[in-house]
Amino acid sequence: MTGPTIRDVADEQSGEVRNEKLDPEAEARRQLALAQDPVLRMRAREVEDADADVGKLAERLSHLLKDANGLGLAATQIGVLRRVFAFLPDLEQEPVIVVNPSFTATSEERESDTEGCLSLQGVVIPVDRHVSLTLEGKDVQGNDVRLELEGLPARIAQHELDHLDGVLILDRTTPEARREALGLLRPQPILVR
Repeated sequence: MTGPTIRDVADEQSGEVRNEKLDPEAEARRQLALAQDPVLRMRAREVEDADADVGKLAERLSHLLKDANGLGLAATQIGVLRRVFAFLPDLEQEPVIVVNPSFTATSEERESDTEGCLSLQGVVIPVDRHVSLTLEGKDVQGNDVRLELEGLPARIAQHELDHLDGVLILDRTTPEARREALGLLRPQPILVR
């Protein structure tokens, strides 16, 4: 048995992140709950207007993405059904927020590589993705965004757009990798002598 796990928890009211210690059983339950969070399986709604709520959501996504040391974070991953995600197309710069994202072009060339997910902690599985694409949408102020992405940034954008459509990496991997990942996410019984 391992020691307690520490995870970051966002306070719903203040948006501040605090550390919380979990024992192995609680951590396993958390992972399973995240994998089965119904919001993760729902398609997010289009954003009608770039308003203050979208700005607050963008700030929260950026803050949580940095704190989690992630590469991307979709609104659905924090329980918000709006078509917004934050991602790092350049690891040296601030997160880019895309509202109502879509791909207007994708390469025919595809590549399989391993991916993890902030919502499925501990799961790293192979996923096949387009090598390059054109991402379009709006920024937080409602201005047009158009990015030509390839390699890792293209993979991250596809991963986050999948989240907005209710699709997880578990849905995009091989049956063997899915079975193994689900085994990692299931709580393990604790035997007491």
